[in-house]
Amino acid sequence: MAASRIVIENCAIATVDADDTEYASGYVVVADNRIESVGAGQAPENLQNVVRRIDGTGHLLTPGLINTHHHFYQWITRGLATDHNLFNWLVALYPTWARIDEPMVRAAAQGSLAMMARGGVTTAMDHHYVYPRGSGDLSGAVIGAASDMGVRFTLARGSMDRSEKDGGLPPDFAVETLEGALAATAETVDEHHDASFDSMTQIAVAPCSPFSVSTELMKQGAELARAKGVRLHTHGSETVEEEKFCHELFGMGPTDYFESTGWLGEDVWMAHCVHMNDSDIAAFARTKTGVAHCPSSNARLAAGIARVPDMLKAGVPVGLGVDGTASNESGELHTELRNALLINRLGAHKEAALGARQALRLGTFGGAQVLGRAEQIGSIEAGKLADLVLWKTDGIGHSSIADPVTAIVFGAAAPVTASFVNGKQIVENGRLLTADEDAIARTTRDEAQRLARIAAGD
Repeated sequence: MAASRIVIENCAIATVDADDTEYASGYVVVADNRIESVGAGQAPENLQNVVRRIDGTGHLLTPGLINTHHHFYQWITRGLATDHNLFNWLVALYPTWARIDEPMVRAAAQGSLAMMARGGVTTAMDHHYVYPRGSGDLSGAVIGAASDMGVRFTLARGSMDRSEKDGGLPPDFAVETLEGALAATAETVDEHHDASFDSMTQIAVAPCSPFSVSTELMKQGAELARAKGVRLHTHGSETVEEEKFCHELFGMGPTDYFESTGWLGEDVWMAHCVHMNDSDIAAFARTKTGVAHCPSSNARLAAGIARVPDMLKAGVPVGLGVDGTASNESGELHTELRNALLINRLGAHKEAALGARQALRLGTFGGAQVLGRAEQIGSIEAGKLADLVLWKTDGIGHSSIADPVTAIVFGAAAPVTASFVNGKQIVENGRLLTADEDAIARTTRDEAQRLARIAAGD
């Protein structure tokens, strides 16, 4: 059967390819779910089976944004513990999180995904690590929500087995056993992971963090991931308290601990990595271990400023993450382009830290590298999957900024006129085509109130 084609033309294009190729006015031809061609000027004549033409005048076309770290379930605990650092924040919220169930997680995933998708995210991930006993199929709830939204998705199936009685932070009833966590993770991989080129769902093995997971779970989790051929994800070097915790418990810093448990490698990415010294960065660069940079959450929890310019210079793969919406209440990734640039300019490199195009690369191709999907997504190139976003740049928020990439990074959040995943449109004029936003708002509010009542013992 002949391919159905969509032509997007008359728009500025930032391809984010290896040469940062850009076109002041150009076109992209999509054939079914692949990018067929991209170039300057008008699309080729005599294209067959063109089912739609989109006039992109006044717009910038980019690859879809890629989120590399999130906790969807936190959508229903936003706005709590707003003046806490990480450890105090976790202690305050774990007792509530330990009471989540399947309807809550499904609703929270819908809210998190909706907010990201309407803001240009085409590939999302969720690091879900709270699995209370008897709470239902939480992994299935999250995967189902992403499938319904039409977003490409990686579930990092998390776990915790170090509770308060073992010196960890989670309450005892909020963790799994070592054997149970490994078995459930293996089952999730077997049931849901799709390794194909145009996969919409992939699974990673993701014990939560050094202070909520036993060393044995870290080691066996890494072995499980490599036996199954999937990626590994966890939190790392987020705060000075974590550094102290690792030295006290393991006699070494986080990076050395990760290396001792098999957790450095090109199949690994870690969230935050704020407190990294030169040798840590060198170890990540040597092993091609990736980083999910979450600037807003790092600021919200007063964790610090990650050394992103130094990581990039060393060759560390770096993408952007929203992080959980209880530590980034906006829940949007496109605002992280701007925040990554601004916050890193407060660090040692000042105005030379990051530029607009580096920020856009973090949110697109950098994310694809971190998720192990750089061959399929993250740039606009022939043969890649058609995950694309058309940003309106001729409105009042951006009309006087001549450079469109500068406009969407330095300027106000740009409206999304159209967003495509696998060649299918999921957003039109800032509204989701795949979900009822108003219904999601009602459901998430109701589930947040139900969780609050349960946590309060009502």
